[in-house]
Amino acid sequence: MKFPDDVQKELKRRFKNKHREWLEKSGDPEQPEASTWPLEVTLGIPTENQALKQVEDVRAWVAAWQSWNGVGLLSWSERRWRKLGTQPVPEKLLLSGPGEVAQWIGEADRWDRAQQRYRDLIARWPQLGSKLPRYFAILADYSEADYRRLMDMVAWIEKNPASNLYPRQLPVTGLDSKWLEKRKRLLADLVDAVRGESSTEGDFFQICGLKVPPQLIRLRILDDGLRQCVGGLGDISAPWEQLAELDLPVSNVFIVENLQTGLAFDDLPGSVVIMQLGYGVDVLDRLPWVAKAHCLYWGDLDTHGFAILNRAGTYLPELKSVLMDEATLRSHQDLWVEEKDQHAAETLPLLSDHEQAVYQAIKRNTWGQNVRLEQERIAWDVAWKTLQQAI
Repeated sequence: MKFPDDVQKELKRRFKNKHREWLEKSGDPEQPEASTWPLEVTLGIPTENQALKQVEDVRAWVAAWQSWNGVGLLSWSERRWRKLGTQPVPEKLLLSGPGEVAQWIGEADRWDRAQQRYRDLIARWPQLGSKLPRYFAILADYSEADYRRLMDMVAWIEKNPASNLYPRQLPVTGLDSKWLEKRKRLLADLVDAVRGESSTEGDFFQICGLKVPPQLIRLRILDDGLRQCVGGLGDISAPWEQLAELDLPVSNVFIVENLQTGLAFDDLPGSVVIMQLGYGVDVLDRLPWVAKAHCLYWGDLDTHGFAILNRAGTYLPELKSVLMDEATLRSHQDLWVEEKDQHAAETLPLLSDHEQAVYQAIKRNTWGQNVRLEQERIAWDVAWKTLQQAI
């Protein structure tokens, strides 16, 4: 026997599983899906034997539906039972469409708003028909201002596919950096769909034809003679295009992942340290004075640290690692943490034999589960001595 509360729970599950499908079909109201609507919910009429064993429950069930006054068509039937006589019992509930399901579970406003916005958008961009249902929550929950701003952004980019402007320059009311940062993937996806494309490559800026903010490289110059080449500056953050023009007579380039590590470096003859590139080590290929120098990479001792080293090796074939060996890792076992998500590659072809061996051991959990040693956990006096010896 299903009480109204039971039906509500069932409809909540069904709405959760089906609302996107229902939304897509609602875009063509002239062709309803006959096999789905009306939606029939059977109420679980008991047999006479069952009713005899739980008389009070049956009475409560019948009374609950007698006093019910919600949406949908409730149908009753009579049961002619030998001992209990003829009894009217609720048989099933028929719901004419998603709107009635939404009313049952307290989602009517969200459904109506999502459906109206969906229909408005596919009237303008029919190619969004299959894309928008996955963004049901956005259609249902965005404020009117956010929704308008999103649509204005898509419309402007559609008309200006290669503006090469910074987002700050776009004539879209209320657009700001924080708002945009949270919606880059969404916007890129919608712009692709409006164009009838499906990009597997390219970031938000490329897809939307906008100017990419300059990639700033943070570096410290560790030699006074080199500092004089740039007006005495020792700590620089600048676009790679400007740094490429410096043509610094550098002998040694340290590439470190951790900012605090880079800041801790003391002066070293003919040396600079570049910090916090992450997987953006591709930019090293654009700095001619780096390629001419003796280059050393020091990253975290985990799978991503080795993956970045491997990637950097594409652009700097003579690149060597430092403090990324088995001895360093195993001598700091008390400082290990767990790497939450390991790099996917089984092998990294540009690593040296000893680097590859450590990478494979970490991947195979030879020394423990997802072993990770962050470079910042290595005592600085030990690290600094090793860095000096490396050059």
